[in-house]
Amino acid sequence: MHPYLPETPSQTAGPYVHIGLIPRQAGFDIFENNLGTGPMAGPGAKGERARIEGRIFDGAGGLVRDALVEAWQADANGRFPHPADTQEGAPPDPAFRNWGRAGTDFETGLWSFDTIKPGRVPGRHGFRKMAPHVNLWVVARGINLGLSTRLYFADEDAANAEDPVLNMVDPPERRRTLLARRDTARPGGAAAYVFDIRLQGPDETVFFDI
Repeated sequence: MHPYLPETPSQTAGPYVHIGLIPRQAGFDIFENNLGTGPMAGPGAKGERARIEGRIFDGAGGLVRDALVEAWQADANGRFPHPADTQEGAPPDPAFRNWGRAGTDFETGLWSFDTIKPGRVPGRHGFRKMAPHVNLWVVARGINLGLSTRLYFADEDAANAEDPVLNMVDPPERRRTLLARRDTARPGGAAAYVFDIRLQGPDETVFFDI
């Protein structure tokens, strides 16, 4: 028998990712509770209101209109409602949901989250604090494994310069692919940050192997 087995065929998220995870966007009202959809920040959530939004581009510069994006971030005090968060001080904000899920618009390709600007959280093993950031995970047809990246805020120069993860990105000029630029305010006075994700090419977004 040959000592090597053939590789198992890979499988992408397929065209049904919206039906299974965000069915209402696909026109199917099949779940009583559509997990992760809607604003992440409830009416009483503490912190600066912010909308983060962007588009996803393939290697040829075309819009990816069928992607799903998930966001995971700290609240305004840098807290997570998780047993691993053992920080002292203010408890996690019960009016803030630290996780969200959104699909790109089928026509415009735009994805967005209505959230708050996160606080700084300690690095691994209590290392120096990380800059405010949002963890993002992207899946779509043609992507065999979900892509993990981070959104940092371009107007947090001092914190970004100290961030241990950003400082690991080499060459340094690629760090700009992780910075969301502040745009004009959106309805309701929320700040808006624009973060486009590029899957391939010279301006490819930095992705993390986690």
